[in-house]
Amino acid sequence: MTTPVPALLLAGHGTRDDAGAEAFRDFVRELGRRNPGLPVAGGFIGLSRPPLGDAVAELAAQGVRRFAAVPLMLGPAGPAEGDLQAALARERERHPGTSYAYGRPLGPHPALLAMLERRLDDALGGSVRTPQDRAEVTVLLVGRGSTGPEANAEVHRAARLLWEGRGYAGVETAFVSLAAPDVPSGLDRCVKLGARRIVVLPYFLFTGVLPERIRQQSEGWATAHPEVEVVSADVIGPEPELLDLVMERYRETQPGDDGHGHHVRDLHHDHASSHAH
Repeated sequence: MTTPVPALLLAGHGTRDDAGAEAFRDFVRELGRRNPGLPVAGGFIGLSRPPLGDAVAELAAQGVRRFAAVPLMLGPAGPAEGDLQAALARERERHPGTSYAYGRPLGPHPALLAMLERRLDDALGGSVRTPQDRAEVTVLLVGRGSTGPEANAEVHRAARLLWEGRGYAGVETAFVSLAAPDVPSGLDRCVKLGARRIVVLPYFLFTGVLPERIRQQSEGWATAHPEVEVVSADVIGPEPELLDLVMERYRETQPGDDGHGHHVRDLHHDHASSHAH
């Protein structure tokens, strides 16, 4: 059987955290349930099961030849993006006759910013009711951190967009690994800027080792600074808007769909050029 539309192939970073890997797998299953008739599978480019190759093999065995790969990542993931392109190039060699379009990362889309705002409100437990209340809250948005400067710049971009027009005192950025400032340094900076009430907001889709590390570091810093109120917010989680956003990124990969076909990338050329640098 050949499918009239490309299959949706979700690609995740991979995590050492079992709950985080299971959250990804649950999300893939829910996407499949919501889109009957669309072949959906997902896999990781590292650390977790199933690997991306298993997801491709599962769909290829059903007769799928066209794939739209959507990275379940908030921004360009630096080296991980190259790993994903290399993985898809390997799959094309392993399954002759298959082709791959490559979708954009998820963020920072307006729907994501709205979900982050909801997590902030949840963390504050309804105690922020007026613009004056909000003006006393400083947000520390904590990203994964990457050796790739572009990936880190995207976290700063998300922070700026989250701050714009929402009335918080400020939205600062920090990173939990590989990049500066780290979480304690980010909290120090918030205080230097006059913060007395800080919400630490993880810029992560699902639970995992790194979001848990953010929480531990925030709590450790707060214990040493009792004069500052520090609240930890949750990860974004499998919200309905996140499912809708993935489908939007999927539709963008199809030429002629609302004129968004220019987001499709030819992986063969990308992969060849990445080796040329």
